[in-house]
Amino acid sequence: MKNLSLAFLFIFALFSCKDDDGAPENPQALQPTVSIADVTVTEADEDFDTQLTISLSREFSAPVVLTYATADGEASGLSDFERTENAELIIPAGSTEGTVTVRIRGDEAEEMTETFEVLILNAVNATVERSRATVTILDDDDPDSNVLQIPETGYETPESYEGMQLVWEDDFDAATINQDDWTFEIGTGNNGWGNNELQYYRAENAYIAQSDYLVIEAKNEAFGGSDYTSTRMITQDKQEFQYGRIDIRAVLPEGQGIWPALWMLGENFQEVGWPQCGEIDIMELVGHQPNRVHATVHYPNADGNHTFTGTSDALTGGAKFSDEFHVFSLIWEEDKMEFLRDGEVYQTLTPDILAPGQYPFNHPFFFIFNVAVGGQWPGSPDASTSFPQRMIVDYVRVFQES
Repeated sequence: MKNLSLAFLFIFALFSCKDDDGAPENPQALQPTVSIADVTVTEADEDFDTQLTISLSREFSAPVVLTYATADGEASGLSDFERTENAELIIPAGSTEGTVTVRIRGDEAEEMTETFEVLILNAVNATVERSRATVTILDDDDPDSNVLQIPETGYETPESYEGMQLVWEDDFDAATINQDDWTFEIGTGNNGWGNNELQYYRAENAYIAQSDYLVIEAKNEAFGGSDYTSTRMITQDKQEFQYGRIDIRAVLPEGQGIWPALWMLGENFQEVGWPQCGEIDIMELVGHQPNRVHATVHYPNADGNHTFTGTSDALTGGAKFSDEFHVFSLIWEEDKMEFLRDGEVYQTLTPDILAPGQYPFNHPFFFIFNVAVGGQWPGSPDASTSFPQRMIVDYVRVFQES
């Protein structure tokens, strides 16, 4: 009888550890994952605070408690930032985001770009997916113009248009690039992204500056077998549009071999390939012509082979697109595209203007922002090319008929 009682208790304990479906409960499987994002800041002459975002993969019914600390890199906790040891962050129940504040030391000494790390040491009610983030400190005391300088002048477009509504915008006013909208393409691509380009694309070359501007940097640095690095970011499967008015306000880089672009590809790119999907280059610049931008469309001709149509627009009086902000726009409707610079149309394209063949521009497209180095069109950098080169984007806005 005693053995029978023990057997009953064992079976009861076994079943009491299972959920309603008969599977053992795993509390950790129900917890959200936690990750921390990198951040890039520009050192000032005075101390200031910067914030790193810590994200949860989903809401949780209990508070998530994190312990974090800083770790020296090229930047030192003695002189470049304020060290943190075993600090605590509580993300309340029902929330999916918290912030960690780190004090950056300012000075007037000339320094190289430096980094340090913020580490998540422990998590309660969450599983750590990305435990460390890199803080990059750009020096503002370098006299050789490598310091980021954002112009205060330039053309701006209105925030609304009669008969249209704003359907999407990115003003780049968050601490980090919004990866709900943007994906980073990594590596050297197929044959230098099809153009014999020389850069290795990395996420680390793009950041938000002054909580208001997207910066994409092309650098002369060895990485992944390439001599240059940069960033290529896309909105594929996240933000795709058909028709409307697109305004992009930007300052462009310059120099032999530098090739910035603000452009679009058809959302069916994966299914039909290029050029069948269509390509709309709202703005391209080859760096040895810093006063001239190009607007071009790529598409298949009657035989299905690649062809293109485009034109260019130039500043006068010695002005360059690196001097101040300009707005590059596309007014796009069925069977018609108008390309504008600073509100003035300089190219209009319709099916009867293009070479005979298909017109793959009446379906959704996604954005691509990048700065290439080298390639068939601009050629390679030479001794006259200075680095880093930066494309600075103030905003991208998409309006459609209301």
